[in-house]
Amino acid sequence: MTRYAHNGGIQIAFEDLGGAGGDPLLLVMGLGTSRFWWPDGLVDELVRRGFHVVVYDQRDAGESTRLPGRRVGPPIKALLSRGAPAYSAEDLTDDAVAVLDAVGWERAHLFGHSMGGLVAQRIAIRHPNRVLSMTTSSAVPSDAKSLSTLRYLRLATLARFARLHYPDYPATPEGNLALAVAVTRISAAPGQSIGERDVREFVDKEAAHQISGFRDNKAQSRQVGAKWHGGSLAQITAPTLVLHGEGDPLVRVTSAHDIAAAVPGAQLRTLPGVGHFLTRDVWATCADELRALADQVDKHPPTNGATHR
Repeated sequence: MTRYAHNGGIQIAFEDLGGAGGDPLLLVMGLGTSRFWWPDGLVDELVRRGFHVVVYDQRDAGESTRLPGRRVGPPIKALLSRGAPAYSAEDLTDDAVAVLDAVGWERAHLFGHSMGGLVAQRIAIRHPNRVLSMTTSSAVPSDAKSLSTLRYLRLATLARFARLHYPDYPATPEGNLALAVAVTRISAAPGQSIGERDVREFVDKEAAHQISGFRDNKAQSRQVGAKWHGGSLAQITAPTLVLHGEGDPLVRVTSAHDIAAAVPGAQLRTLPGVGHFLTRDVWATCADELRALADQVDKHPPTNGATHR
């Protein structure tokens, strides 16, 4: 059931996916993608390992508020632009905290994937007292700015995304499914076989909530164009895990190494044969890694008196 948190005039859609009484875990999804793109199988693995899982839609995605902004062109242009089209990267972190407040969690573990991993890093920097641990997956470092971000991205893959001709995929159930398959295949590791069964659950859920999926390039541009004015990765104090697929065709694995080097005490785990898309063969591994990190927090809980349940 969709619920809403509020950050000023912005509504942030979120959903409790189960595991009440477990360790609080907030999932943060990537660019232009709704919360429904977290696979049910991965969520089940996390719940089985003792997590209470909540997911949300970032602003300009899913069922959250969509914001107008000045014309910024495609996402890559917005990334390189000096001006922010509609809001700041700090606003994105504050949206996540609004969800924590609405759920009633003083602190939570964070798991962010792709651009969600970037947002998770910044939540840990801006709101350290709200974060028990932080796991970032297939993300670029928060310390990278505009042009320097490009060195972590594979330009050939960006070009493949740019060449997707959306009119070839009509806004019908069949067209949305075909588009989801096309996008996911670009995100897969070399040799990975991706088909309709890998994305049908996401597309069906979005259709049930009357969401257009990731067709809104203007919203994507506003998200990726949000500028960060906050601190650095070196300021993160939460136990940190950096996950990255060694076969990621979009974000280079050097990104993970640089995040892990910048965050004090961070752990790095690269995953052979894994791409940018979290396929079913990696769900159990991700859940195991998050459980191990959370267990470290359980052994050394926060000393400021805050509860983490």
